[in-house]
Amino acid sequence: MRIQTSEQSEIVGINKIKIMKKAISIFATILVLLILIISCKTNEKESEPEQEKETETIIQKPNILLIVADDMGFSDIAPFGGEINTPTLSKLANEGLILTNFHVLPTCSPSRSVLLSGTDNHMAGLGSMEELKTPKQHGKPGYEGYLNNRVSHLPQVLKDSGYQTYMSGKWHLGFEKEHWPSKKGFAETFSLLPGGGSHWADRIPLSPPQIMNYVRNGELVDNLPSDFYSTKNYTDYILEWLERDKNDEKPFFAYVSYTASHDPLHAPKEYIDKYKGKYDHGFEVLREKRYEQLKKLGIIPETTTIPAWPGNKWDDLSEEEKKESARDMEVYAAMIDYMDEQILRILNWLNQNNELDNTMVVFFSDNGANGAMSTAYPGQTEEFLNSIDNSLENRGLPNSFVEMGPEWATASMSPHRLYKAFTTEGGIISPCIIKLPATLKDSLEMNKAFTHISDIMPTLLELADTEHPSVKNDSIPEMIGKSLIPLLNGEKETIHSGEGIGYELHGMRAYIKGEWKIINLPIPFGTGDWELFNLAEDPSETKGLSNEFPEKRKDLIAAWEKYSENVGVVYDPLDFKEMLKHD
Repeated sequence: MRIQTSEQSEIVGINKIKIMKKAISIFATILVLLILIISCKTNEKESEPEQEKETETIIQKPNILLIVADDMGFSDIAPFGGEINTPTLSKLANEGLILTNFHVLPTCSPSRSVLLSGTDNHMAGLGSMEELKTPKQHGKPGYEGYLNNRVSHLPQVLKDSGYQTYMSGKWHLGFEKEHWPSKKGFAETFSLLPGGGSHWADRIPLSPPQIMNYVRNGELVDNLPSDFYSTKNYTDYILEWLERDKNDEKPFFAYVSYTASHDPLHAPKEYIDKYKGKYDHGFEVLREKRYEQLKKLGIIPETTTIPAWPGNKWDDLSEEEKKESARDMEVYAAMIDYMDEQILRILNWLNQNNELDNTMVVFFSDNGANGAMSTAYPGQTEEFLNSIDNSLENRGLPNSFVEMGPEWATASMSPHRLYKAFTTEGGIISPCIIKLPATLKDSLEMNKAFTHISDIMPTLLELADTEHPSVKNDSIPEMIGKSLIPLLNGEKETIHSGEGIGYELHGMRAYIKGEWKIINLPIPFGTGDWELFNLAEDPSETKGLSNEFPEKRKDLIAAWEKYSENVGVVYDPLDFKEMLKHD
């Protein structure tokens, strides 16, 4: 047995202490490392919601910019064969696609009721325009004269889905406060309540009984700025709201409802001067030029036959009449030119704020070009018209009241038959441009499938990943439209294959199913009976096919009758011959 000395024992003790300290040091190091690892894991977990938040920002629901022109013709803008300077819309068309077979309704408020409800106008409350309702239609369901609460409203559905909702421009869907846009889901509004009137600050109405009321968020606007011009100020409001809310992380739905190019035709003088002499060749020549350009662009078939000229001929006008008429078309062109520039302001803001790629842009007109004279407005008086300064130098400027008239409207709708108010193609076909968000690439530059204004709401709801309220509440009418998304991205060639779309407004009737269409117009605008056309071969409706395809005609008439019963049409034709007469 080996015995340690006291010195050896001391050394051993010291060594044990060193070993213990080293062990403690190693343990402490390991403990620190464990704590750091745990801490990193904890911080990683704590940062996950923030990462998710960033992801949500990246995949935020697309913004929606819906732009509607007023009474603008099919062939006015450059992408649709027009000579009017519209570089913004041309660029938008190049970046997106155009729908060459997009249909609306014959007049303003019925079109807008379908746009904001996705249903038929007779379901939404505008079976007739409020101003033109007949005694027989008063008090009937669907003829309330305002956007009723029987249907769901696009802005409200989007607002409930988390969208900021803005509306600037023409409303025309209810004059009483409970029917204003602020009651239909728009959080911010600056709106003209009636169908039209002066584009300047003077608020001269379309006819004496009307009042040009503007409303701002549920309150009447007392005064307009002295330099007010409708197209500019509507744009100003949209930009103001977009700038204010740009950091709120919500997607937006902006409805820009321009009153250009509704009569009275008004534009800043420098824009009118840009078109001086442009239309001195007359309306027949303009229609022919646009007709040829539409064929060249492939928008209409080469075989399309242009209808016989329906109105006064340019050469029959006096020199003074030619000067005044050409000036009126110059003003009309200036209004569209100016609108194009204002649309550019909005698109520039979106681009500068990195929102353009995440925004769906839709542009179209609410109906065909307006061929009615100023005397057509209910309540119009000679005293009112005599108070206006329509001298050649003042036409288009404040205190003037001029319109296109039926001849320029016919040219504007080239090559289609007639214009606003009619269920012929001239009244219900509209140029349409759509730019999809970057996440949804379109497959074509042009689409010729039949599409309809009722398709806009289901398209936007699909884009917003939002259900229509009728899914959970069967008391709410379903949308009649179909989402355009499968058509736009190339998944489908058509979205209206098995069903048709019916029309009835002020006695003008039509039904479209596929490439086939029947129309029934009163004499002298039609035969007073149903006519059958093939729109794919004959978009100008010049070749009646009733005798060649009697069974097709019979089937479509039966389809219209069923449509009429389903939506509650109260058929009571107006005397349009009297309303559309010249001075």
